[in-house]
Amino acid sequence: MEFKPKISYDPVEKIWTSLDEYNHFDPNLSIGEIIYHEMQRHPKQIAQISATENTILTREELLLNSQRIASYMSNHGLLQSDIVGIIARNTTHISAVAYACFFNGIAFHSLNVNYEQANIEKLFSITQPRLIFCDGDDFEKVSAATKDLNVGIVTMRNHTADSISIEELLLTEVQENFKPTRLEQGNNQTMAIICSSGTTGTPKAVTIANSHKILNANLMLTTADVQYSHSTLDWITGLITTVTSAVFSTKRIIADNFFDPEMVLHLIEEHKITWLLLAPFQLAMLTNSLAYEKTSLISIRYCMFTGARCSLEMLNLLRKRLPENSLHFSYGMTEIGVWATFNWHFDEKPKSVGRLTTGFKAKILNEQNEPLGPNEMGEVCLHNGQYWAGYFGNIAESRNIRDSERWFHTGDLGYMDEDGFLYVLERKKDMLKYQNIMYYPHEVEQVIYQMPQVADVCVFGVWSDNNGDEAAAAVVKKPGTQLTAEDVVDYVHSHVTATYKQLNGGAIIMDDLKRSSNGKTNRAANKAYFLEVKGRN
Repeated sequence: MEFKPKISYDPVEKIWTSLDEYNHFDPNLSIGEIIYHEMQRHPKQIAQISATENTILTREELLLNSQRIASYMSNHGLLQSDIVGIIARNTTHISAVAYACFFNGIAFHSLNVNYEQANIEKLFSITQPRLIFCDGDDFEKVSAATKDLNVGIVTMRNHTADSISIEELLLTEVQENFKPTRLEQGNNQTMAIICSSGTTGTPKAVTIANSHKILNANLMLTTADVQYSHSTLDWITGLITTVTSAVFSTKRIIADNFFDPEMVLHLIEEHKITWLLLAPFQLAMLTNSLAYEKTSLISIRYCMFTGARCSLEMLNLLRKRLPENSLHFSYGMTEIGVWATFNWHFDEKPKSVGRLTTGFKAKILNEQNEPLGPNEMGEVCLHNGQYWAGYFGNIAESRNIRDSERWFHTGDLGYMDEDGFLYVLERKKDMLKYQNIMYYPHEVEQVIYQMPQVADVCVFGVWSDNNGDEAAAAVVKKPGTQLTAEDVVDYVHSHVTATYKQLNGGAIIMDDLKRSSNGKTNRAANKAYFLEVKGRN
């Protein structure tokens, strides 16, 4: 059954509201309690297949592993007030780690494996986890980043001599009469912490509550569904997939490698995947693959994408190969913990991110914070009607993004049409996102400024279907110096280790930057000039 909530509009308050919120489960149960009860159903059904580690787990086996890890945490004195760190790929036992945290009422703080050591150190210094789960590939980086913390490190694969292996935890005897703990703060208690970035570029730890809304956009899932998402637990989509596969008794396919479009296409055919959740750049890689036209996609009931824009040309290419009414776009933000909108009507509204999901309100504000009506563009604001603990350890930034009436100010510019469909057009913030990893222009600018020939620089994002926002630079050289665009690109490449901070979009040399009337650098104007120059060339 497809769940498509009705939307109402208040023309006086100029607020759109989803009308159909209801409780699918007992509202007093935590996500951990729901998962524990639901995983006891269909015990012999396959819960998970790892395509890269060649492992298969039944729901009974996955539940037992989760209980063992939860018992290990309890035996070592971890309390609900503690934090568990995760910086790991989708390996065989990572879901059990997440479920163990849910069972014990312990929030985990998940980071992307591609983060540099400095970011890991900064982020984990905020939450100070007592136990960290990572891959052996990243053990040295994680160990160095957390040297000042009293923390144990468990490796999920490629174990090192100095780490605790996940296999050791799986030898733990399950505590007698094991059952999930009752949450000390009820469902307002934080379930997970996922990294984001603020308008200043400072990393923030986004708390996600034990809200049942994480289930609402996936009520159509059944035991016959096969789920695949390449997202790890540091993405809200990875968290959603991990939770829904347990709650709705689906089969989940995982892989711990870099995204490989040919392999994913093979998995779709081999396992008859029905629920596919990917980032736009991953969908672009699928459609550009030589295997795309040869692969049958007939099994897919829901092909969903979120997190960034997608060109209409690429979406139409997907639509030609996918079953009818199976392509859907969702929209939200990490802070609200789930999708705020979902487009069930792609063929009717292909440029829209859809209508509000259950339990949400939306309004569009102008620069004077006044609400706007249909088809008027302004900042998109969302209200999910639930408790939010804010950014962990950062009250000031929490108040900046959520006002006193509990409206989230997304920083995105868009509008609602007369049918209640949301259109998101631009980011109000300067934040860029390369393959779903957030970064800021000034981070790259600071590197370029270190070049002795550089007088001024402006970095911006150039859109790519494959990668999202590729950094590009407009550079002014000092008089009397020699500098080429290739020099700038090469310099960044040799001084920055992170792929997403490279000048993947290229560079140009200018006599002076485009500026606003007050003399400040105009990022939009410099980007427009860059595209014009590249278009001529």
